Amino acid sequence: MTAPDGTQGRFPLDVQLSGFGIHLREWTDEDLPVMVALFDEPQVARWTPLRSPFDFDAAHEYLSQSRRARAADRGMQLAITRDGGEAQGEVLLFRTADEPGVAELAYAIGAQHRGERLAARAVELMADYACASLGMRGLVLRIDPANAASVAVARASGFHLADDEPVTLERRGHDITLYRWRRELAL
Repeated sequence: MTAPDGTQGRFPLDVQLSGFGIHLREWTDEDLPVMVALFDEPQVARWTPLRSPFDFDAAHEYLSQSRRARAADRGMQLAITRDGGEAQGEVLLFRTADEPGVAELAYAIGAQHRGERLAARAVELMADYACASLGMRGLVLRIDPANAASVAVARASGFHLADDEPVTLERRGHDITLYRWRRELAL
């Protein structure tokens, strides 16, 4: 089945991916307290659109929104783990409205798990999956240039600063730059 954006089909309802020393899995209701611990902290509030404070009610609504987005085939959000157990962060993949066959990736890592290359490994694993299994032709990351850690993740996982003009996010009031990754087409 081909999706409206020209990719190979719908986001599957249950995904588990392993590679690069990590395991990506679906969030569960049992993860709600872990989500609060991971996402209710200053750096997540500064660099992501997640609600702050990120309490249990915010986590519950966030998981519900994630499930609705998946059911509507808009995207998927997976917990980043080492072995399928407790989450250390999250990686998201969602369709872009403006570029058919291109998906956007995003991620957040809990403070106690930063510096372990979890975000770069999760982005690489999700990028491989998006291209090989979903037929995405390109991927983008939208990053505030002041977020040095995310810029490093983009570069480490094969993304390059795009020529696109920065976009100012109304909610945050600062520029966001675009990083692109394109699948190398076999000749």
